[in-house]
Amino acid sequence: MNIVHESFPVGPLQCNCTVIGDSVSGRGYVFDPGGNPERIMAAATRMGLHIEALIHTHAHLDHILAAGEISKQTGAKVCLHRDDLFLWNALEQQCALFGVPYTPVPAPNHWLEHNEELDLLHGCHGCCIHTPGHTPGSMSFHFAAAGLLIAGDTLFLGSVGRTDLPGGNTQQLVHSIQKRLYTLDEGTVVITGHGANTTLGHEMRNNAYVNIRS
Repeated sequence: MNIVHESFPVGPLQCNCTVIGDSVSGRGYVFDPGGNPERIMAAATRMGLHIEALIHTHAHLDHILAAGEISKQTGAKVCLHRDDLFLWNALEQQCALFGVPYTPVPAPNHWLEHNEELDLLHGCHGCCIHTPGHTPGSMSFHFAAAGLLIAGDTLFLGSVGRTDLPGGNTQQLVHSIQKRLYTLDEGTVVITGHGANTTLGHEMRNNAYVNIRS
């Protein structure tokens, strides 16, 4: 398998950004470019990747702030689920609310769909999973052959995404986790939106908010 990946916190709220790609073809994605574009691009260069797409788990400010600069440098397409467009378009208001400097981002030019295949990676196809709840357009991304799930702010180590912000819905969040994430292999490593990684099996059995029997 030729997949390479690296995750690290970026931006004002330390969102976990993931750079992932095919070491043979050099094609790569960035998931959740929430800030520090120079660090993200340095990682891509070190991994030998040309970034073809910026893929967003959702449109809260801390997951999208570097999209403009990286898109300008690479020509990468900007990908989002359409149901989060209202948040994307409200970035300036989000920044004002949280006291974060406003950095404009380009309009998305690719709408992600549930079960859409990410066919970039040689021998390691990814699948888009619509997981609404934290936001209406929240997405998770499953790379089965690599045993990876990029979950954004849907699922955390021992916790789940908040649902008290505009568009949040607790019932949807529980359904997304139980019916769409907990059906995957329990050995899958979860790259969360903030903080430490976990595994689906650990969360199924131990998550105090949504476990396999909730």
